[in-house]
Amino acid sequence: MNPVEQFNLEVKENIEKMGNDNPLYDLTLNWIRSISTYKYPYNFTCMGRPIIQLPQDMIAMQELIWQIKPDLIIETGIAHGGSLVFSASMLALLDMCDTIKSGETINPKESNRKVLGIDIDIRPHNRAAIEAHPMFSRIQMIQGSSIAPDIIAQVKTVAARYSRVLVCLDSNHTHDHVLAELDAYAPLTSVNSYCVVFDTLIEDMPKEMFPDRPWGPGNNPKTAVWEYLKTHPEFEIDKDIQNKLLITVAPDGYLKRRF
Repeated sequence: MNPVEQFNLEVKENIEKMGNDNPLYDLTLNWIRSISTYKYPYNFTCMGRPIIQLPQDMIAMQELIWQIKPDLIIETGIAHGGSLVFSASMLALLDMCDTIKSGETINPKESNRKVLGIDIDIRPHNRAAIEAHPMFSRIQMIQGSSIAPDIIAQVKTVAARYSRVLVCLDSNHTHDHVLAELDAYAPLTSVNSYCVVFDTLIEDMPKEMFPDRPWGPGNNPKTAVWEYLKTHPEFEIDKDIQNKLLITVAPDGYLKRRF
């Protein structure tokens, strides 16, 4: 076994052991509950825009984007735009690598790789900041409910032009809304790509953490994922990702399309 194979084997074994360490998982959940008091995910930015995600999940997304090399990333939920900027910057890196391989320069405004964001309310100050960002040439935004038929139709029209699609769902976190998003957008996920459902962690948090929200334990993205998977065998939960991260807002939320 060469050194690279040996290293990869050790990594695989470490991930498997962590996934089977129930006390470690409980410790992780307790830590996440504790930091939630301070709105920990609000503390981070990507290229100047608030991203409102755990850094561990952003590392996982970086790995997936590099692995999949998508032409299109669909994201429901825009907020301050940090995730759109992050995805666009990763697509820019993919284009740069293509340039190095081919020797031909790719104009960002002419790049085929795009990020499509959908949000029911793109606030003017956020829109202005996103549109002024250097990554904006790779970003398209649609305002409206992600589960409205006309919005779904617009997204499908855009997605039809692309062959490798990655989907990220992170808007309204109620069971019914996320299930409707899965019905609408998960089928757009290309084979061997992922539909990532964020904030499934809500199921594992105390209900008193969501006093002013319409979601909570029993009514959240994870329950929607479980319901969706009952009739969609083309997707499976990639447990290796959450076992590797431990600290994640998306346990059972990294869905890989197998066929």
